[in-house]
Amino acid sequence: MSVEIVHVYRGGCVESVHRGDIVAVNRRGDVVFQYGDKNKRTFWRSSAKPFQTIPMVESGGIEKFKFTSKELSLMTSSHGGEEKHVMILESILKKIGKNLTDLDCGKSKPMYEGAFKKLLESNKPYTPANNPCSGKHSCMLTLGIIKGIDLKNYIELDHPIQEIMLRTVSEVCDIAAADIDIAIDGCGVPVFGLPIYNMAKGYSKLSHSSASDMRTMSLQKIASAMIGEPYYVAGTSRLDTILMEETKGKILAKLGAESVYCMTIMDKGIGIAMKIEDGGYRALNQLVPDLLIGHGFISNDEYEEIKKRLNLLIKNHREQIVGYMKSVF
Repeated sequence: MSVEIVHVYRGGCVESVHRGDIVAVNRRGDVVFQYGDKNKRTFWRSSAKPFQTIPMVESGGIEKFKFTSKELSLMTSSHGGEEKHVMILESILKKIGKNLTDLDCGKSKPMYEGAFKKLLESNKPYTPANNPCSGKHSCMLTLGIIKGIDLKNYIELDHPIQEIMLRTVSEVCDIAAADIDIAIDGCGVPVFGLPIYNMAKGYSKLSHSSASDMRTMSLQKIASAMIGEPYYVAGTSRLDTILMEETKGKILAKLGAESVYCMTIMDKGIGIAMKIEDGGYRALNQLVPDLLIGHGFISNDEYEEIKKRLNLLIKNHREQIVGYMKSVF
């Protein structure tokens, strides 16, 4: 059963409550800590993206197309649709010989409000390049090119590319494919439903390792790109980017829609997965830094610098501070 994890105060009174479930596991699958139900099932949404890049990496795509760390990072991203994100996406498409019209993710308003305002001011429409999932879709196209797969309808569940995605998630999360729920994500591709425990197991495998098998080495390349180029995983004022920048890659983090959130404690081999029951994002900005410092994963200095960059106070239309949030786990 989900538990109360964040209280929202107005004045000195609790006005709203966010409930959720959190679990942390090590590489062996042992539970390090949990709040609520470690077997809470939910859709992984965009927190699955680092693992959806695995087949492309294992197929030699980085070497074949000479992808940079920024490009690989963008493939794992829910980017803000900012100018630099669009530039990197265009670079990927150019390298694989494809265009924006080949992306079947749909057009989307940029996640970063500043990028959206720029488009409005210049009277320009948003395009698939602004879609936060465009990097993932460019990765799927790359995989199809490498393997010689027909890219028509590549987003459909029975397409070979999506069958590969499902198989990979099943393997990395140690869960049978038949036990994974399937629905349709915001960008049209299949999305995976599974316990947060198995999500955390997957994220534990992104931590530092000296193993030299192909799967581990591929995961190391993906993790290295994400923590090395955190701006391209998310963007301006985003929790993922802030955590990875302020901890200098000690924490790897990735948001999923409907307030799924996953992290890796890189030097401890620990994966963390959580789901905010109501799907609201605001609880994450308060919860995640408190969780990390509460379990000794970040220093006091890192905690303070992270909090400085996050919007944690409740303000009214006159910019008066009228409330705040507090973690209660």
